[in-house]
Amino acid sequence: MRAFFNKRKKLAAALLLLIIAGGLFAYNESDRYFQIAKNLDIFAAFYRELNTYYVDDLPPEKVMHKGIEAILEETDPFTDFVTEENLDDLKFMATGKYGGVGASINKNGEWTAITDVYEGSPMDKAGVKPGDIIVTMDGKSVKDTPQEEISKLLKGAPGTHLDILFRNPVTSAETSKRIIREEINVKPVSYSGMASKEIGYIRMAQFTENSGAMVRSAFQQLKQNNPAMKGVILDLRGNPGGLLDEAVVVANIFVDKNKLIVSTKGKVKNWDRNYETADLPLDTHIPLAVLTNHSSASASEIVAGAIQDLDRGLVIGQRSYGKGLVQTTRQLPYNTKLKVTTAKYYTPSGRCIQAIDYSHRNEDGSVDYVPDSLKKKFTTQNGRTVKDGGGIEPDTSVAPTYISQVAVSLLRKQYIFDYATSYYYSHPKIAPAASFTLTDEAFADFERYLDNKDYSYKTRSEDALENFKNTAKKEKYYDAVSKELEQLEQKMKHDKKQDLLKNKTEIRQLLEEEITNRYYSQHGRIARSLSWDRDVNAAISMLRDPVKYKQLLSADRK
Repeated sequence: MRAFFNKRKKLAAALLLLIIAGGLFAYNESDRYFQIAKNLDIFAAFYRELNTYYVDDLPPEKVMHKGIEAILEETDPFTDFVTEENLDDLKFMATGKYGGVGASINKNGEWTAITDVYEGSPMDKAGVKPGDIIVTMDGKSVKDTPQEEISKLLKGAPGTHLDILFRNPVTSAETSKRIIREEINVKPVSYSGMASKEIGYIRMAQFTENSGAMVRSAFQQLKQNNPAMKGVILDLRGNPGGLLDEAVVVANIFVDKNKLIVSTKGKVKNWDRNYETADLPLDTHIPLAVLTNHSSASASEIVAGAIQDLDRGLVIGQRSYGKGLVQTTRQLPYNTKLKVTTAKYYTPSGRCIQAIDYSHRNEDGSVDYVPDSLKKKFTTQNGRTVKDGGGIEPDTSVAPTYISQVAVSLLRKQYIFDYATSYYYSHPKIAPAASFTLTDEAFADFERYLDNKDYSYKTRSEDALENFKNTAKKEKYYDAVSKELEQLEQKMKHDKKQDLLKNKTEIRQLLEEEITNRYYSQHGRIARSLSWDRDVNAAISMLRDPVKYKQLLSADRK
């Protein structure tokens, strides 16, 4: 009986696949449809008997959801069942809007603190600052409350209120504030300004409703305020994508009207479509650099791929994620939805940049990246060679930046965050974000602040040595090399103080970013980081060199 009962997950999957397929209950000569109907009958009989005779109650909703989960294991991770209570998350992905207070939080020990306050949000209007500690919500203590639970409590319908008791992180003074929830609109353009005297910069965080118009407006403002601007950087790093239509609007800012940007092809041929630019562009000649990294996905890759295929600009940074799949939502009963992958998208050259092949699985159910041997070559408008099946490869690669282990430890332990909070309350004003620097005296104060604080960590070398020791013990070699390993271990032992000084430049930069965030919000953090951003500096260098820029866009580049 147990073996038979354990098969319910697969049988539930057969039922739910039939329901989702919709309209397949009518018998068809196709063997595929017959097999679906046959297994539906088996499942219905199985579940009826199980529900009637099994010794304990089986909650129908729980069992059915397990069946849905079983089906989804056979699809890509972007196909999902959206329950009624999660519809707000789906709405946020499309619109960038949600009901809440406009702040981000982080749990540190027993308490949860505010880490960022969005400009103009209810929290901002109430005078809440990063670092403030949430003590009670509507009169109930939130000590030791999970961060996820507090996050849910902060969200709610616009117009509803929430009474919060805050504790100042420096003075410990407690203040009660009534926060009126509003519709929070997360700005798709998180920053726009000048990265250097002659190069403009726009950072786009997501592709939500009207985000294309906002990028267009930001570019117009840059041109108007900086008539001598000689190039622009569109930063799509970390942008997970969003609405395909908005990707076309963004590309249209720099690409002529009636140009193909992306095409979609799927099982339902009537849904196949070509997406072309519909409006007159703002500028088809200004040198353009699009920044990508491994977290640039979906709509970000559509823009980067179109700019690259049409030879309109250069892609700089690291290879993008490789998501060439398009999702649509289908209404299901009881206010639920199916978010389903319905097509693959193709850049103007005809390539699909999907990097993981979900349609062919290994025996264990795992999936692999498309091998290099199966990647096909395509050509850009100028005749440059590009490939499919592996994301967008940059025209100019920049090695990714990795932070040191000591910096990781200081961030995880919240010491950089806490010191920035202390600095804010002891310094009423600082220089403009782009020019603010932390003095040597202030850094020395940070070192004193760390005295007697635990920020222990293992370096990657120590981890590797530990793994080697464990392997040597398992394979009976440890006794023969134990002395040498102990000597190596002693030599590798790191001095936290020395590591702090060795990585002073990096840690100073992290401190400056966090401190400017206190005074100028996220806008200030980005402005401060541009000067040492390797991808941005590579783009500036390229845009300042018209000869090299044109050479990289030509088919006969060396």
